[in-house]
Amino acid sequence: MKRGTMYPPTKVKNVMANESIIKLFEDKKIRIVWNEEEEKYYFAVADIVQVLTDSADVMAYWRKLKQRLKAEGNETVTNCHALKLPAADGKMRMADVADLEGIFRIIQSIPSKKAEPIKRWLAEVGAQRIDQMIDPELTFQMAVEDYRRQGYSDKWINERMRSIEMRKELTDEWQRSGITKQKDFAILTNVLTRAWSGMTTGEYKRHKGLTKENLRDNMTNIELALNTLAEVATTEFSRQRNPKGMYESKQVAKAGGQIAKNTREDLERQLGRTVISSERASDYIRPIEEANANELPFEDENK
Repeated sequence: MKRGTMYPPTKVKNVMANESIIKLFEDKKIRIVWNEEEEKYYFAVADIVQVLTDSADVMAYWRKLKQRLKAEGNETVTNCHALKLPAADGKMRMADVADLEGIFRIIQSIPSKKAEPIKRWLAEVGAQRIDQMIDPELTFQMAVEDYRRQGYSDKWINERMRSIEMRKELTDEWQRSGITKQKDFAILTNVLTRAWSGMTTGEYKRHKGLTKENLRDNMTNIELALNTLAEVATTEFSRQRNPKGMYESKQVAKAGGQIAKNTREDLERQLGRTVISSERASDYIRPIEEANANELPFEDENK
């Protein structure tokens, strides 16, 4: 059984303080939501059912199972509720979720040879979260290992981890400025990205031929550095100017993005080429089997 793999770039926060991630069980994606207020995981029921049954129509299977459980008076269905989770097309859609206890009851209702392996996997997921709450640095360590397994270089991973930290500081600052809705975070991100790159995040993704993939996970080292510079500058400007609401925050985002734009244009003049790349991760990361086993380990900046 493969250990669950976390995709940190898919992390989403909303006004209900829910944190959505994707983990892998034997190469199958399972969507999970961590609720900070309740301090518990919620699992996408359809994803668990898919693992157990390999059904060609997992939603039809789950609907029939719900009907049967409800007819039997099973409280599991009653305790299931819907949350927005990333769908296959990349959009956020409502999906049935259940907590760990509910998921275990659903597993007991489905005859499957994978029941025991996934129970052990679920227990491991819960244990990992407890460990991360005690020592948040473990979250970053897990992310580093996940990126390494995907074939990213240590240099790129170092830059990506830094960008995640800087992004968190920026979103915290936006929240302090009164920005709370997920769509407003996306609007400000578009303003900032357009200011330094000349494209919105959607246009940037199309430039790289991406669909549902994470844009930052497909940036080159230079692109990541420029994006991080834009976010750091925006954070510092926001702390200094103390904007209130969307209009003022947009102006600050433009100013922060302009700093990175100036740097990009100066770099491009000296290089004689654009640094906005159409490459995506699959174009430049090395296959895992070709990775150099003698690479230097990831640098811990806290030491």
